Amino acid sequence: MGKQMNPTLDSINQLKQQMESSVIGQQHMVDTLLVALLTNGNVLLEGLPGTAKTRSIKSLASALQVDLGRVQFTPDLLPSDVTGTEVYQDIDGKPTLTFQPGPVFNNLLLADEINRSPAKVQAALLEAMEERQITVAGKTYKLPDLFMVLATQNPVEQEGTYPLPEAQMDRFIMKINLDYPDADAEEQIIKMVRSEEKPNTEKPAPIDPQCIFDARDQLRDIHCSDAMLKYIVAIVVATRQPKLYPESPLSQWIGVGSSPRATIALDKCSRAMAWLNGKDFVDPEDVRKVVHGVLRHRLILSYDALAEGISSDRVIDEILSQVAVA
Repeated sequence: MGKQMNPTLDSINQLKQQMESSVIGQQHMVDTLLVALLTNGNVLLEGLPGTAKTRSIKSLASALQVDLGRVQFTPDLLPSDVTGTEVYQDIDGKPTLTFQPGPVFNNLLLADEINRSPAKVQAALLEAMEERQITVAGKTYKLPDLFMVLATQNPVEQEGTYPLPEAQMDRFIMKINLDYPDADAEEQIIKMVRSEEKPNTEKPAPIDPQCIFDARDQLRDIHCSDAMLKYIVAIVVATRQPKLYPESPLSQWIGVGSSPRATIALDKCSRAMAWLNGKDFVDPEDVRKVVHGVLRHRLILSYDALAEGISSDRVIDEILSQVAVA
């Protein structure tokens, strides 16, 4: 599959360029958002304030010219504030109960500081993420065909937060950890913001959202050999059976391993990464590029690991060093 001979890939590359011009110094976030969009998944973003979490989803919505909804999650938020609710309206002199859609009925939904909401709100969002529908008063309403949740959390603020349960974390196909940009990127950010302050700034042409659906169709044709499948499975199994590697400290670091959703997500994301790189097959490099995003929120570390300051990414690095390609 050549890059110049695939109009769909060209459109996605244009989308990527537009996002990278708006989100400076966070290229891995742009790549992860595109992979999640192509695999029809949702993304969890964890980063300090000011690391372009909101800007990234806005730039994606702007480039595709699709609807963007935003919910600032707070402890007093109700499920109806996200999903919508039924209201009485006077129609032809008769009081009628009609459904008023909430912000979830957009193509892209920014769930800001999702860990500040109580369990009921998180459960309402879980149905939208998993089933692409919501249920209100016993009635089911379908969400748009193009739909993605980008949820954010602040890793510093812990007071007044409700940690996401493992079952909901598992529903995010990838998790991104964001840090502050380096000095060079910070200079570019200043120049970019200055240029945006000028009136009549010329905007690039919008990209047809149909290219996302075309790309999803093409992902089904990406070849993943038996050797790559065994490699993907071996990586996930290593999180559940770390004692298979007695020379490694994995068994001391991992408390609970990843579910089969991790295997499915790793396969999907690897194929998406291969497609973005203009290939029609998956190789080990594609797997390694996405494995941290797929697994880092699907591992429960042991007390020993937490006491030693071992991160999920460090555990994944160790797994990659131990698991060989078949």
